[in-house]
Amino acid sequence: MSGPVPTPPPPPPPAAAPARPVRYDFLNSKPPPNYVAGLGRGATGFTTRSDIGPARAAPDLPDRSAAAAAAPAVGRGRGKPPGEDEGGDEGGDEEKGYDENQKFDEFEGNDAGLFSNADYDDDDREADAVWESIDQRMDLRRKDRREARLKQEIEKYRASNPKITEQFADLKRKLADVSVQEWESIPEIGDYSARNKKKRFESFVPVPDTLLEKARQEQEHVTALDPKSRAAGGTETPWAQTPVTDLTAVGEGRGTVLSLKLDRLSDSVSGLTVVDPKGYLTDLKSMKITSDAEISDIKKARLLLRSVTQTNPKHPPGWIAAARLEEVAGKLQSARQLIQRGCEECPKNEDVWFEACRLASPDEAKAVIARGVKAIPNSVKLWLQAAKLETSDLNKSRVLRKGLEHIPDSVRLWKAVVELANEEDARMLLHRAVECCPLHVELWLALARLETYDQAKKVLNKAREKLNKEPAIWITAAKLEEANGNTQSVNKVIERGIRSLQREGLDIDREAWLKEAEAAERAGSVLTCQAIVKSTIGVGVEDEDRKRTWVADAEECKKRGSIETARAIYAHALSVFLGKKSIWLKAAQLEKSHGTGESLEAILRKAVTYNPKAEVLWLMGAKEKWLAGDVPSARAILQEAYAAIPNSEEIWLAAFKLEFENNEPERARMLLAKARERGGTERVWMKSAIVERELGNVDEERRLLEEGLKLFPSFFKLWLMLGQMEDRIGHAAKAKEVYENGLKHCPSCIPLWLSLASLEERINGLSKSRAFLTMARKKNPATPELWLAAIRAELRHGNKKEADSLLAKALQECQTSGILWAAAIEMVPRPQRKSKSSDAIKRCDHDPHVIAAVAKLFWHDRKVDKARSWLNRAVTLAPDIGDFWALFYKFELQHGNPDTQRDVLKRCIAAEPKHGERWQAISKAVENSHQPVDAILRRVALALGAEENPNAAEP
Repeated sequence: MSGPVPTPPPPPPPAAAPARPVRYDFLNSKPPPNYVAGLGRGATGFTTRSDIGPARAAPDLPDRSAAAAAAPAVGRGRGKPPGEDEGGDEGGDEEKGYDENQKFDEFEGNDAGLFSNADYDDDDREADAVWESIDQRMDLRRKDRREARLKQEIEKYRASNPKITEQFADLKRKLADVSVQEWESIPEIGDYSARNKKKRFESFVPVPDTLLEKARQEQEHVTALDPKSRAAGGTETPWAQTPVTDLTAVGEGRGTVLSLKLDRLSDSVSGLTVVDPKGYLTDLKSMKITSDAEISDIKKARLLLRSVTQTNPKHPPGWIAAARLEEVAGKLQSARQLIQRGCEECPKNEDVWFEACRLASPDEAKAVIARGVKAIPNSVKLWLQAAKLETSDLNKSRVLRKGLEHIPDSVRLWKAVVELANEEDARMLLHRAVECCPLHVELWLALARLETYDQAKKVLNKAREKLNKEPAIWITAAKLEEANGNTQSVNKVIERGIRSLQREGLDIDREAWLKEAEAAERAGSVLTCQAIVKSTIGVGVEDEDRKRTWVADAEECKKRGSIETARAIYAHALSVFLGKKSIWLKAAQLEKSHGTGESLEAILRKAVTYNPKAEVLWLMGAKEKWLAGDVPSARAILQEAYAAIPNSEEIWLAAFKLEFENNEPERARMLLAKARERGGTERVWMKSAIVERELGNVDEERRLLEEGLKLFPSFFKLWLMLGQMEDRIGHAAKAKEVYENGLKHCPSCIPLWLSLASLEERINGLSKSRAFLTMARKKNPATPELWLAAIRAELRHGNKKEADSLLAKALQECQTSGILWAAAIEMVPRPQRKSKSSDAIKRCDHDPHVIAAVAKLFWHDRKVDKARSWLNRAVTLAPDIGDFWALFYKFELQHGNPDTQRDVLKRCIAAEPKHGERWQAISKAVENSHQPVDAILRRVALALGAEENPNAAEP
C-alpha cells in the first residue's frame, strides 16, 4: 500500500528586471600568483606551514622581447588588437571577477584600466613616439654624468686591482742595477711543489740479462764497420746506431755559441763597439718608460702652459715652465725654441736668459749668454754664468772685468775676479774694490792680509773709519799685532776695540765674541783668543753666576776641541776666584788631558799656593810626580803637604802607599806607626795589617787586627782580614769563630756571610752551608749575592733542579738583578739562551753583567763583530769591574789582532779596575800585591775557566 505522492512546490515568479548579483566568489576562488593581502595599504603578509600546500608552477611573466615585437604596439589607452574576436565568454569573466589570461605589465599594472577596451589608433602611436623621444632626450642629458661615474668606478677598480704587469713595473726598472754575477746566480726555474712529486717506488727486482747486455753493447768500442756502412763507403752512420743526444750538452753548446757571437759583435772590424755584453743591464737606466697617464698629464700641462704664454706673454715663469716641460718630455729642440721666444718676449728677465743658457748646446751657450748680458748689463748672475762658461782663467777674468765696468759695486764680481788673479794683481784689484764697495768688510780684510805690516795698519784704520761698528776689524788688527810679535799690543787693541764699539752703541754679544775667540784659536792666534776671552767673558754675567757660567763655558769649549779658549776661561776664572778648589781641579784636569807635564806642575804648584789646605791638590801633584817616575819629588810634595795639613789621614796614607808601592816596607811601617800614634782611623789599622801580611809577620798581623777590632768593632774589613788570615794558616775553627763574631757586630755584611758559608761548605759540607745562606737571606732580604752563592753551591754538588728552583725564587725577589739574570742565561740549555737573554735585556737593559752574558752568547755562536760590540759596551758601562776587561782581553786574544789587543790593554790600564770576583781574588793575593794592571789583566784572563770559554764543549 503506497502512500500519497508529495506535490512539488510551485516555481518562483520571474523577476521584473535581472539585478547584478553581489560577487563574493573571490572568497572561494584561487588567488593570483604571489598575491599578498593588504600589500597596497602597507601590510606585510606571512605564510604558515598549512598555507604552503603542494608546490605549484611559477607565475607566467610577460615576455617583452620577441613577443612584444611581433604583437602590435599597445599604448597607454590600450584596447583590443585589431582582428581579435570581440565576443567571448564575458559572462565567465564577470563571474570570476578577473581575466585569467591577462598579462601583468610592470609599468601599467593589470589591463583593467579605464581605456582597456579602447582601440590603438594613430593618435596613440604618435603619443607613444613623443614619449619615446622624450625618454631618449632625458637619457642623453644624463649620459655624460653616467659615463663619468662609470669611468671613475673603472679607474678605482683598476687602482685596487692592478694588472700583473703594472705590479712588477718598478721591479723591472730595478733590473738595471743587477750585476752580471747576480744575474748569472739566479737559479733555474723548477717545480718543487709536493703535488707534482711522485712517490718513488723502490723496486728490488733483479735486472734482466737483456738490459745488461744492451748496456754492455752501448759502452763497448767497435773498431770495424758494419756491412751497411761498408756499402756506403764508411761515410754514413746508420740511424739506428746513433746514440741518444745529451740535451744538457746541447744547451751548453748553445751558450758557448752565443758567447762567441757576442764576442764577435762586440768589436767589429772597424773597431766600433756594436754590442756591449757587460753593460746591457746598465743601459736599461737610459730607457724611460712613459705610461699613458704620464703622456696624458704632459698633454694637459702643455695645453695649460700654452694658454699661459699666449694670454700673458710677458710672464717669464710661464716660458720657463713650458720649456722645462718639453725638456722632461724629451723634446729638447722644442724646449729651446720656447725659451728663445721667452727671451724675445721677456728680454729684461735674467731667469729666462739663464734657463736659455742652460738648455742651449755648449757651442751656442756663449752666444745666448752674450745676448743676455747685452740685454741686461746690470745682472750679476748673468756675468758670473758667462765667466763660468769660459775655460781659461784669463778669459774668465776678462769677462768678470767687463762685468765690473757695468756693475762696479758688485761684491760677488770683485770676489770672483780677485780669486782668479795673482797676489800683485789681487792687491791692485782690492784697492779698487774697497773704493767701489767701502762698506764691505771682507774686501778690507782681504786687502789688509795682502799688504805689509805698515800698509795693513793703514788699511785697517781706513776700514775702521768707514765701518765703525764692525768687530772683525779690531780682531784682525789684534791678529796682525800678534803675527808681527807685538804681544803687548794685542790686549790693548781688543780693549780699545770693545770700548769703541760700546761708544758707537753696539751691544757686546758675549757668545758671539767667544765664538770669535775659538775662530782665532783655530787660526793660530792664541794671544788674540786669550785677549778676547779676558775682555768679554764677564759681559752680561751676574756676580753670583760667574763661577757656574764660566765653568760651563770652559767645558763646552773643551768638548768642541777649543783647548786654548777653555784654558783662557779657566785662567780668568782663577784670577777672580783664587780660593775655589773645584776650579783649580778642573783646570788641572784640563792640563793633564791636553797639556804638558810642566804646565800641569805649574798649575798645581800655583793651586796649592793659594789653597794650602786642599788635600786633593797636594795628592794630585804627588801622584803625577810618582807616575812620571820622580819618587823623590813626590815624597817632597807629600812632606810639604804634611807641613801644611799636619793631621790629614789622606796624606799619611798617600805617603804610605808611595813607600809601599816602591818596595820600601820599613818606611811604610814607620809612617803607619806614627799615624796610629796620632789617632788614626780604621783605614790606618787595615793598611798596617796589610804591610805585616806582605812581610809575612803573622803574629804582628794578628795583633794589629785584634787591636783594631777593639777600637773599631763595626769595621767589617778587619773581621774579614782576621778570618782570612786564620783560614790561610789552617785554623778553620778559629776562622769560623771570627766570622761568627764579626756577624754579631755586622749582621748586614754580605762578604762575611759569603766567607762563612764558603768555609762551612769546605768543612762540613753542603747542608751546613745551605743553612747559613738561608739564615743570611732572611736577615738580608733581596740580596742577589746571597742567592747567587746558594745557586752556585747547589750546582757545585750537582743539584741542578734545586739550583733552578732557587734561581726562580731569586728572580721573583730580585727582578732587576743583573748577576742573577746573567746566571740564568748561563744555566738554561743552549736552545733557550736567546729567549732568556731577551727577557734579561727587557728587565735590566743597562746592566753590565747581562751585557757580558749576551756577549759570551754571541762569542759562542762565533758572531765576532757582535760579541766585540757587546763586550765593549760592558766595559764602557762598568770600567771598574776587572772581570769584564779580562773577558774582553781574552776575546781579543782569540779573535783580534795585536792592535785591538793593545787597545784593550791600554784602556784597562787607564781605567784601573778595582772590583770583580776574579779580579779581586787575584789582585789581592800576596804574590800579586805589587803587580801592575796589565800583569793582573793577563793573569785573570788566564784564570778564566772553561765556563768562561764559549767554545768549550758542553755536556
